[in-house]
Amino acid sequence: MSMNQIDVVVSGACGRMGQEVVKTVLAQPDMALAGTIDASFAGSDIGAVTGNEPIGVQVTDASKMAQTLVALKPDVMVDFTTPAAAMSNVLTALKAGVIPVVGTTGFKDEDLDEVRRVCEETDGTALIIPNFAIGAVLLMKFAAEAARYLPYVEIIELHHDKKLDAPSGTAIKTAQWIAKSRSETPVARDSEEKVAGVRGGEAYGIHIHSVRLPGLVAHQEVLFGGLGQVLTLRHDSIDRQSFMPGVVLAVHKARECHGLVYGLENLL
Repeated sequence: MSMNQIDVVVSGACGRMGQEVVKTVLAQPDMALAGTIDASFAGSDIGAVTGNEPIGVQVTDASKMAQTLVALKPDVMVDFTTPAAAMSNVLTALKAGVIPVVGTTGFKDEDLDEVRRVCEETDGTALIIPNFAIGAVLLMKFAAEAARYLPYVEIIELHHDKKLDAPSGTAIKTAQWIAKSRSETPVARDSEEKVAGVRGGEAYGIHIHSVRLPGLVAHQEVLFGGLGQVLTLRHDSIDRQSFMPGVVLAVHKARECHGLVYGLENLL
């Protein structure tokens, strides 16, 4: 093994994002796929699962994650699983001395506080990235800038119908950035909801509307309203490959980081 080689385990390897990560890791000259973990297809060769030739790397059952990480001793574990499993996976990786790079969303503020605490206790590192698409990070940055001048804003996020959490982590982080950036928090006029919830949810004083439909991948609009004008910012991921440059960046940067890193913008 080269001193510069990064050994990677992929958790959630048999899901759509996980399979894309497996292919991406295999294509990197300085990365090695040390192992794969999933709740399904245990014992199968991950190459066959992804529709390619067998590569000699078997899928380990998710229930054996702790033992697998201790045995393989990878540098990084990339996690694309479910909101219900991700928090436990992060803590398991940290306790095994492995850096989790997490694309699973659904983390609450108290979850992030817990990860931050465990990082301090273990002298470890964890990267939690609500969106690996560089364009989505730029959208959040542009939205925070626009909010300084146009404080009236709402967010619409659209994802495929298999996404388990709503709103998206990207929408929540966008709302956080906007709330910190805008100079005033407008008082919204009360609306009579003839259908409960029609005005969407609210985070950090900003309305967020979640759409879940087949055919979508990951999309977000941020709409700003001002006197006689509307500004719309939009980002569309039309293929899961859009997230892979961000995943590669995070894996490359992981060993240079310390503590909890929340958001890809901290790595750009």
